[in-house]
Parts: sequence; structure tokens; C-alpha cells
Amino acid sequence: MKAPIHVAVTGAAGQIGYSLLFRIASGHLLGPDQPVVLRLIEIEPGMKALEGVVMELQDCAFPLLKGIVPTCDLNEGFDQASWALLVGSVPRKAGMERKDLLGINGKIFTSQGKAIQENAASDIRTLVVGNPCNTNCLIAMNNALDIPKERWFAMTRLDENRAKSQLAIKAGVDVDSVKNLAIWGNHSSTMYPNYFDATIDGNSVPSVITDEAWFTEDFIPTVQQRGAAIIKARGLSSAASAANAAIDTVRSITTPTASDDCFSVAIHSNGEYGIEKGLIYSYPMKSDGQKLSIVEGLEINAFSSEKIKATEAELSEEKSMVSDLLP
Repeated sequence: MKAPIHVAVTGAAGQIGYSLLFRIASGHLLGPDQPVVLRLIEIEPGMKALEGVVMELQDCAFPLLKGIVPTCDLNEGFDQASWALLVGSVPRKAGMERKDLLGINGKIFTSQGKAIQENAASDIRTLVVGNPCNTNCLIAMNNALDIPKERWFAMTRLDENRAKSQLAIKAGVDVDSVKNLAIWGNHSSTMYPNYFDATIDGNSVPSVITDEAWFTEDFIPTVQQRGAAIIKARGLSSAASAANAAIDTVRSITTPTASDDCFSVAIHSNGEYGIEKGLIYSYPMKSDGQKLSIVEGLEINAFSSEKIKATEAELSEEKSMVSDLLP
């Protein structure tokens, strides 16, 4: 039996947390032979609800679940953690833009970054799910400068999954036929699902779906606005699909990527493809199971370049708006 890995989850009693925890405990995050200890972090008003979640986790009798630590103390919550999933944030409500959330959530992620640096395990890796996740990740990372920047991630996999699903539906194929679909930039209404480099059953997407107007008038807007559409329909933000995307992200980071595929996650930019250095920017990525690398050598056409620069500009603006939170 392997030694348990400690996984910290913020916002553990929230909707995404509730959808996420049982899958972690059953082995979907780190594998069917990897025991885990769940370190569940909530704010004080959420502790009563978290008590109920702990009861349910216990009642599932998961063989891989070797311990549960419910807490509202960040130092205790991140203690020994090798993975931190920062799910908790003030949620986006109908009519609210992500920029409205920057000032509200910025201080939360400042404190979390400091607590991760001071308490987590030496191999800590952090995935930020709470929105606006790119800039929240930037804030946390810059308040934990002793942790290597390549261990910080912001989630754009939900956008990737949404885009793959839309392409599969349009083409009338199974979703696993769609590969090499990457999200560029910010997890926001400016993010860009680059369909030019994607394939369906090994053929380029534009050669399979020849309706050019559909991409600009339907596909891109649908993917960019999917979160808002779900809020309008459901009255609440995405939960189960966001939790699923978090699982997918960690699995893709820790599992070698197939030679004919890539995945999306936002990372610290070092200027690749001309993107401003220091932003948390989503690229097409590959993993060898240990380290990540950006897919190199892609030819970016004029249409894609315009979209890629637009989402970069939004991230740069967000960075300027939280400059007082970046040491």
C-alpha cells in the first residue's frame, strides 16, 4: 500500500466541492491504488455544512480514504498537502463580470498563497478553480514565491471539454474523436478555443466541419458564454462539470499525454508565443507524467492571433488591477 497523499480542497462544502470530494476519495484524482487524506477547508459559516459532508464521506466507506481533516484554519488545512485544489471563491452571479470579482477574491488568494508556502509539503502543486481563476492563481503564486512557478495552474479544462463537446455534436461523432483542441488565454468570455489545430478522427476540424460561419457565429460564442448560459438556465454556476474538469486537469498533469493529443491548463508564461511574461495564461500542453511542456511550433494564423492577443490583453489588464496584491 502506498503512503497516503494529502489533498487540500478549499470551499469544500460548496457545490463544486461536493461534486469533487467523493471522486477524489474513490480514486479518480490520483489513481485507484493511491490512498488519500482529505484536508477540507471552509470559512467559519460553512463549517456546519462541512460537518455533514464529512459524515457522507465516512458513510461511503471508501477504502482509499485514510483520513479527513475539516477546518477553517488555512495553516491546518494546507499542512502536508501535496495537492491543493483552490475551489472556494465568491461565486459569479447573473450579470456579474469576472472583473467584478477581482477585488473581492484577491485578498482570499493572498492569504491562501502564504499559507500554502508556509505549511504544504515540499512537492506541493496547486490548481486554482475559483474564478477569476487565472488572476486568482497569479495572486496566490506571487504570495508564495518560494514555490516554483511551474507548480501553479489555473483551470481551463472546463472550456476545453465544452469545446470538444460542441465540435463532436456538430460533426456527429463521439467526443473522444476530438483531439488537440486547446484553450488559449483566460478562463473568461475572451478565451479562445483554437479549432484550427484540432482534429476529428485524425482530420483537421475545418476539413470535417466546413461551415465556416458556424465557428465564428455559433461555436466560439457558445463556448465563451457557456458559463453564463448555465447560470441563466440553472440559476447557479457550473458545479458538476467544473468538478469533473478539475479531475481531468490533475489526471492530465500527472499522466503522460498521448502523442496525438494535448490538453489545456493555464500556467506561468515565460513569453511563449509572444505572450506577456508573468501572466497565468492557458496554452496547449503535454505531460510526460512528471513535467509539463507547451506544444511548440504551431503556426498561428491571423484569426487565431487576434483572438490570442485579445485574451492576453484582458489578463494584462486584470494583472494591473491587482498590482497591489502582488509583492
